[in-house]
Amino acid sequence: MPTKRFGARYGRSTKSKFAKIESQQRAKHKCPSCNKTGVKRVALGIWQCRYCEVKFTGKAYSIS
Repeated sequence: MPTKRFGARYGRSTKSKFAKIESQQRAKHKCPSCNKTGVKRVALGIWQCRYCEVKFTGKAYSIS
């Protein structure tokens, strides 16, 4: 679980919501142009494919 860094702070439900969002953000996404699984989040809402180097916009924590 990626929320162990918070320790006993912030409560269980808040940490579980955060863990769900963060795992979705860090998951491997499929590129819309080359269909390979290699898209990485560059900044808030900006995504880039490792293979074809295409930059595109999407949602803040996921592409779709």
